[in-house]
Amino acid sequence: MAAKKPAAKKPAAKKPAAKKPAAKKPAAKKPAAKKAAAKKPAAKKPAAKKAAKPKVKRKPNAAFMKPMMPSAALGAVVGTAPLPRTEVTSKIWAYIKKNNLQDKLNRRMINADAKLSPIFGGKKQVSMFEMTKLVSNHLK
Repeated sequence: MAAKKPAAKKPAAKKPAAKKPAAKKPAAKKPAAKKAAAKKPAAKKPAAKKAAKPKVKRKPNAAFMKPMMPSAALGAVVGTAPLPRTEVTSKIWAYIKKNNLQDKLNRRMINADAKLSPIFGGKKQVSMFEMTKLVSNHLK
């Protein structure tokens, strides 16, 4: 029976040994978290380089700035003096808004009045995109 007693002590010694590897696992997770945190600042560095690029100011296209002579029909709306295309468009929109010529339901449509009807080719209503095409026919 004395041989059985030492055998009973051996399993008790194995239980504390099993607890030691469990303590090592959380310690292994902590360095992994540090590596992930180290990667995040590296991702921020390229973003800072993009912001450092100098901004280049756009030059206006010379074709838009060239003064063009409006026809007599268009001259009744924007004036008879030569104007760049950008100014012609601005003055037509000012005229449309002043006389409340945009359609109430569909704001893309422009209603023609007595002055705009010859420019729009006799149409009573045109879209704002079609309007620019029709206006360009009245510039020389």
